[in-house]
Amino acid sequence: MRRPVVLLFLTVLAYAPLASAQDAPAQQVPAIVTTGEATVKRAPDVAYVTIAVETRAKTPREAQQQNADLMTTVQQQLARASIAKDAIRTTGYSVYQDFDYANGRRTPRGYVARNGLDVRVDAIERVGEVLDLSVNAGATTVAGIRFDLKDRASAEREALRQAVTDARARAEAIAAGAGRAVDRILRIVDAPQPRFKYPQPMMAERAAVAGAPAAETPVAAGEIEIHAQVELTAAIR
Repeated sequence: MRRPVVLLFLTVLAYAPLASAQDAPAQQVPAIVTTGEATVKRAPDVAYVTIAVETRAKTPREAQQQNADLMTTVQQQLARASIAKDAIRTTGYSVYQDFDYANGRRTPRGYVARNGLDVRVDAIERVGEVLDLSVNAGATTVAGIRFDLKDRASAEREALRQAVTDARARAEAIAAGAGRAVDRILRIVDAPQPRFKYPQPMMAERAAVAGAPAAETPVAAGEIEIHAQVELTAAIR
């Protein structure tokens, strides 16, 4: 008896390799760029007084010696007023020949010696006193007064914080106007602001009414304004 032959057919399925998909080009994120600004006001707690002694003489040596005598007196008076040595800084020194000019001719007038000081006053209420004692001691020029903050950095950081808040609020207002919303902050750039505005030089007045005590020079410190400006880029959705 013959046994039936069972044939087994194996079906081989061939799978073609999938083509690798190319990465889609990155889409540009819609964004808003705004500028934020802020101003922080503080009462100053330190002042810098710039003074100078200027002397004239026929020879450079005489002008230099007269200047040295006067400047020594000025510094001694500052020391007696309890102004610390580290609060006094020399800003410049020069000796030069001076001339008169008339009818196209130059005529020598002698020599000029000039010595400048920058004096830090840690108590604002003493600025007028420092001005007066400097002029009375021999200073011939008051080149300016600059008020500042001892801890200026904290005021600058506060102004920056407020400027960022302002920039974000502007971005949110713009996005809302377009029917969108701020998604995330992409970039913030700080735009540093100028620190000081220097006053014009003024000549010191040394004359006083004979026999009458001179009134102390009035000085108004006002407020220090710290400005900050930032540029903010925000993605929107």
